[in-house]
Amino acid sequence: MTTPAHASAPDSLTHDPQGPVLLVGGYGTVGSELARLVAADHPVLLTGRSEERGAALAHDLGGAPHATVRRWDLADPAPFEAAVRAVVGVVNDPDDRVLRAAVAGGVPYADITRWTVRLQRAATVAALLRPTAPVLLSSAWMGGVVSLVTAALADRLGGADRVETAIRWDLADRAGADSVEFMDRLGLDYEVIRGGRRSTITPLSDAATVRIGDHPTRVARIDTPEQFTLPLTLGTATATTRIGFSSGLSTRALLAAKHAGFFRWGRGERWQSARRAMLYSPGDGGTALLRIDVTHGGRTLTAVVEDRAGQAHLTAVGGLLALHRALGTDGAAPAPAGVSFPEQAPRPAQLLPALAALGVSVDIHSATGLDAAA
Repeated sequence: MTTPAHASAPDSLTHDPQGPVLLVGGYGTVGSELARLVAADHPVLLTGRSEERGAALAHDLGGAPHATVRRWDLADPAPFEAAVRAVVGVVNDPDDRVLRAAVAGGVPYADITRWTVRLQRAATVAALLRPTAPVLLSSAWMGGVVSLVTAALADRLGGADRVETAIRWDLADRAGADSVEFMDRLGLDYEVIRGGRRSTITPLSDAATVRIGDHPTRVARIDTPEQFTLPLTLGTATATTRIGFSSGLSTRALLAAKHAGFFRWGRGERWQSARRAMLYSPGDGGTALLRIDVTHGGRTLTAVVEDRAGQAHLTAVGGLLALHRALGTDGAAPAPAGVSFPEQAPRPAQLLPALAALGVSVDIHSATGLDAAA
């Protein structure tokens, strides 16, 4: 196994089928939500930069041995060792330390934190290491929920020629600092498949007004992993993801900043706080709301996905379902060894009931696509 350049020695994870589920970043905003969900069925090991920050959550989850906390700072070269049943990455892993350790130890692994370029790299790293355990890269929007719902709609339609996702980001909701990392990439063009051909897209372009539930929302293009994976897994000829804010004023400000070139000349650490402040203004709680249109053979189904417990909870739900798939405990076929993506679930018809059981509403109806385009 190749050791990251900054690490003094390899991290060591070994597979223990009776051990805890390791949540790396397990007491952040999303990690805490996921820990509560996972702890209902499994002992958990929470890690992060500070044991003190995780101690209160571990206590709330029942304390040792049901919930324990240890320090694992991925920026610290000190190696980490643990025997665990599975691993879920809930924090950025820029040098793939967690992924490498899980693969080397034959530990089932799921990740819900990567943006497209890092997901592509992780898939490459994992393939080169030839994992003997499942490696589920579930970093599509909201912990892979977009991909899961897309798979369910595609199953009903018999395919997915076109997938359009529109996200309404609730500025009143709780959010972790890492959740707005994609703001740092708004000055970088990205590649998608459009009409079956590769195309380069400028972030925040191609604006449209979409009715998401009861809310007409102005949305524009962003780079998300499902736009890369869906053409590979479902044969989707066009995959589009757009985002807008619950505040129309904030959306207009974001688009104005784009037109002024801010995300081009304002790149780098100097402007990082200013970029992220445009989106990272977490409140006490809000609603996660998004819309997915899947078209195949001239038919379109639309799903409106709503989680009144908020965006962090919806992401944690995606993480929990990813864990179940990696462990093969979702009632479907055993998880295969090697790399897979959430939309490759073997029984798509089970996905919507699984989401509903976790408090996520998915309202499906026939539709014709976007309500209006610029």
